[in-house]
Amino acid sequence: MRSLRGVVAVALLFTGVHAQESRSAQIQALLKARVDAGRGVGMVAGTVDAEGKTVIAAYGSPGPHSLPLDADSVFEIGSITKVFTATLLADMADRGEVALDDPISKYLPSTVRVPSRNGKSITLINLSMQNSGLPRLPDNMKPANPRNPYADYTVELLYDFLSRHELRRDPGEEFEYSNLGVGLLGHVLALRAGKSYEALVKERILDPLDMDHTAIALTPWMTTHLAKGHNTSGEVMQNWDVGALTAAGGLRSTMKDMLKFARANLQTRGRLQQIMQRTHVERASAGPTGFIGMNWIIRRSNGQEVVWHNGGTGGYRTWLGFDRKKGLAAVVLTNSTHGADDLGFDLLK
Repeated sequence: MRSLRGVVAVALLFTGVHAQESRSAQIQALLKARVDAGRGVGMVAGTVDAEGKTVIAAYGSPGPHSLPLDADSVFEIGSITKVFTATLLADMADRGEVALDDPISKYLPSTVRVPSRNGKSITLINLSMQNSGLPRLPDNMKPANPRNPYADYTVELLYDFLSRHELRRDPGEEFEYSNLGVGLLGHVLALRAGKSYEALVKERILDPLDMDHTAIALTPWMTTHLAKGHNTSGEVMQNWDVGALTAAGGLRSTMKDMLKFARANLQTRGRLQQIMQRTHVERASAGPTGFIGMNWIIRRSNGQEVVWHNGGTGGYRTWLGFDRKKGLAAVVLTNSTHGADDLGFDLLK
């Protein structure tokens, strides 16, 4: 009987491995079809469940003089950085270092005039819910190099904009996606913590999850594994440096690391994982997009709820989302400005 059980166990093991290999081949076929049709240069896509079972596929070109695409290839993840910033906010609130309803003026220098309207102040949660009343971008952002548009946007310019800006609507009144707002949120949290945004993300999120190859500043290893970004015409683009607004889109990462982050968002055991769950909770309407939690977008369609965010920089488009009911997450990383959101949603169906 023991021998028979052993045979059954081995059979189940091989069945699981075969299923994962089959799924990988299916995903690679999807990537191949898109790239071969001119809808991408290179792509890496993967899924993970709460137990850590992963499926990863890659196809296409990493760009000139780059290593072949795989789970270690480095991409700019753009605005997916925003959900890391939301996790930091939830973490700092849990520790009592900030309160979600704190006005941001509490943590900025007294010389900065923070705009308000009808007696309503911009709070930390307003910035995370994208309803602060601040515009998508500041009007004093005049890049010297349009191919790296955020690089020379400084804290001084940010403070100058805040001090003279007049809000068009009350804080909390309406959803309006704002890179400025989430960049400002990360800056405020870094001031409160007394360290750089990158150091704060590393300490509170990256190190606990063993995300060794996620950073803002490229390490030598990351530079070696970098997939070159391209525009829709196939031209190699310059990597972005996001300056004072880095919390809105400055992180670079790999598929291996992003699946670790995705898996943690599916789990409920562990302090960090429980904090992540709070960021997924629906807080307000996000217009035709769906609903918003703490930076996470929530879409309900055909009986399925997907919590997600995407990202885009000068040469990359990325997507991260998960279905909590299924216990499944998906990540799509591309090194061109062809969108891939539809593929991300499809991987969760």
